[in-house]
Amino acid sequence: MCANNFKINFVDGGVCAIRGVKTAGFREGKYGISIISFKNSDATGVFTSNKIKAAPVLSTRETLKNGKLSAIVANSGNANCFTGLDGETDCKDMINLVADELNISSNEIAIASTGVIGRRLPMEIMAKLIKKTANNLDDGLSSSTNAAKAIMTTDTVHKEAAIEVQLENGDKFRIGGICKGTGMISPNMGTMLCFITTDIIANSDYLNKALKKAVDDSFNMVVVDGDESTNDEVILIANGSSNLDVNVNEINEAFQKGLTVLCKNLGKKMAFDGEGASKFLEVEVINAGSEKDAKLASKSVVKSALVKSAVFGEDPNWGRIVAAIGYSGADFNPKKISIAIGSDDINIDDFDLININNINNNHNINNNHNINNINNGSKNINFNNNSINNSINNSINDNENLIYLVKNGNVLGFEGTKSLKNAEKAMKKKYIYVLVDLSNGNHTATAYGCDLTYDYVKINADYTT
Repeated sequence: MCANNFKINFVDGGVCAIRGVKTAGFREGKYGISIISFKNSDATGVFTSNKIKAAPVLSTRETLKNGKLSAIVANSGNANCFTGLDGETDCKDMINLVADELNISSNEIAIASTGVIGRRLPMEIMAKLIKKTANNLDDGLSSSTNAAKAIMTTDTVHKEAAIEVQLENGDKFRIGGICKGTGMISPNMGTMLCFITTDIIANSDYLNKALKKAVDDSFNMVVVDGDESTNDEVILIANGSSNLDVNVNEINEAFQKGLTVLCKNLGKKMAFDGEGASKFLEVEVINAGSEKDAKLASKSVVKSALVKSAVFGEDPNWGRIVAAIGYSGADFNPKKISIAIGSDDINIDDFDLININNINNNHNINNNHNINNINNGSKNINFNNNSINNSINNSINDNENLIYLVKNGNVLGFEGTKSLKNAEKAMKKKYIYVLVDLSNGNHTATAYGCDLTYDYVKINADYTT
């Protein structure tokens, strides 16, 4: 078997795409509870690097030291952060309630919270929702969706995805996930909350290494507002129901690639749904001298408030892009830099089709949703059971569709030029792609974000009132 010959298919089901996983989610007003159940599974997690850590983060970090989980409980509407001993007690009470309902050990339950900081959990509501959720656990497609919806706060859409990886010999395994997050997302750890399930056989040490790598290439490349939450958690569990052991080289490589694809998909969906966002921004840096330089430059552009504001105003202000690269810390020669933009109109569901950007061409990635093509305004992108030859990204960032504003250090986007006029038209679309060529090596990185709008200010000005 060739170690790099496998196919990745998008499938429905979210976390419930994995056999043996059950979940449910319910809301009462602004509060919600989700429970994901998977008996005696290997598990790991990565957490916020904020010095202020919520009680559920501290609890789950401690629980995961034994590398095993049987359930995750997550609530929305209250962060249970900076709540002292009362918050710790509430956290333990929630875990014990779940343990009693599911008849499992409290030492195998992870907990996560999202919402307002500094307020006590409404335990009467939490207890009622936990009981209702635990009594309705199911493995149906809608169950994962309900769980994803229950943990939403300022999210406008729920976020879930699942993939199936087929090896050359026909063996298959799956990875599924749900997440929430629209604000307080900065490239210091990952998202707000993300729960990932898989059916491979793997111990917690392996899972931790794989998750950190996937998070570094996905969630850590997402910037919505530059703030980092006190409650960030990404949890990965493996229940082994596929009977495929990750210690086999072919499975090892395929799992790492598949996990990264899934995390990028969910990360893009978060950026697309950024608080108040009207446009999605993708910045790809190529030909950097190192991976570090590529990441520094791409994240600097995505994080820039001036760039974000220009995207919202549909202004192709390439000068702000140059400035952001200049203070990023990346090494490059200004006389060799090139900057180009492309654009398209997309919806959040399209990310199940377009996240294949930067995936090795040796791997075939397909789509098993009931979507056979996307009309991108110029051509249809067809998906079949053999391979994908195009993605929306490919249609945008090929040379004939890119609009260069700076080429090898020379400015093309002067006022009144055709380049600038074309760029102004491109900026009116919903998906903005920026290509930066540093001409200083062969390393690449891509960061994801959104524009900065009036609505972002309104949402955060009134968040606790």
